[in-house]
Amino acid sequence: MEAMQIDVEKHLQRKQSLYQSLVCTVLGLEEGKECVIVGTLYKHMKLKPCILDEYSKEISVVLLVKPHNFMHSDDSLVLEDESGRVKLGGTVLLPSVYVTGIVVALHGKETSAGEFLVLDILDADLPPQIELPLKSREDKYVVFVSGLSLGSSACNPLQFQLLVDHITGQLGDEKEQGIAAQIVHVVISGNSVVVPRGLLWCTLLWKNLASKDQSSLSEPIKELDILLTQIAAGLPLDIMPGPDDPANFSLPQQPLHRCLFPGTSAYNSFRSCTNPHSFELENISFLGTSGQNVDDLEKYSEAKDKLEFMERTLRWRHLAPTAPNTLVS
Repeated sequence: MEAMQIDVEKHLQRKQSLYQSLVCTVLGLEEGKECVIVGTLYKHMKLKPCILDEYSKEISVVLLVKPHNFMHSDDSLVLEDESGRVKLGGTVLLPSVYVTGIVVALHGKETSAGEFLVLDILDADLPPQIELPLKSREDKYVVFVSGLSLGSSACNPLQFQLLVDHITGQLGDEKEQGIAAQIVHVVISGNSVVVPRGLLWCTLLWKNLASKDQSSLSEPIKELDILLTQIAAGLPLDIMPGPDDPANFSLPQQPLHRCLFPGTSAYNSFRSCTNPHSFELENISFLGTSGQNVDDLEKYSEAKDKLEFMERTLRWRHLAPTAPNTLVS
């Protein structure tokens, strides 16, 4: 395996050295001459929503777009650099895989139709990884939780209390308690509460709310504070905002104010963090979001599952390539 890895690295180095001698700009393309162009991809999408469509006089009776995906067979890719842009062709670069905002190097040649025929793609790919020696064989776990949605109609307080009891080692047999004892960090990554949008807008507009409405706003956050206090009493705890939480909507989202958690804030182990959020634990770096970047990729490209979208962001070395084009930031 090591020999194969060395061969792959040598092949990549030879390819990179060859490509460096072929690099040119979009403006410098010549028909039929192989070269390498470097720039940012733009994806032209026929079904991509446009704010101007709301003012269109023509109203379609038939719904043509699925609400969760805007892909179409006529979608195409364009590469843009500082000198200009060119439409991309060929079967190597699939519009269904790539989205707007990715920086790539493309090996190919210009055709008589004025398109750039792509023969090979060079993504940023994974950076060199830092080798970390295993100091001990003891397992340690970081718990990631999202979508608690306290305050929703489907919310079951018993389930959340069971989760807290499991994390804190107060549930299960000796084996399960042993696993819980190896948990070293907990991250709550978004959508912890459900706040009615109508009531939220009333507060932003400084309108007076009835006591019942005030309770609907505050009760989910109070319940969340009670649950988080039990975790923070024994473990380091980070909480990130999500799209449904009482925080700014655009990325990067700012931390939820500590005054929302009077009980949990009393512990030094509690941190209210941004989204995206990064931290380091025993020389291992963690970086993540509450999922808006992956959800947006799912709307404008295709993959077998969300894990593949996450892998692409690593290989592109771009956490949110669709921002600010379609992802609000």
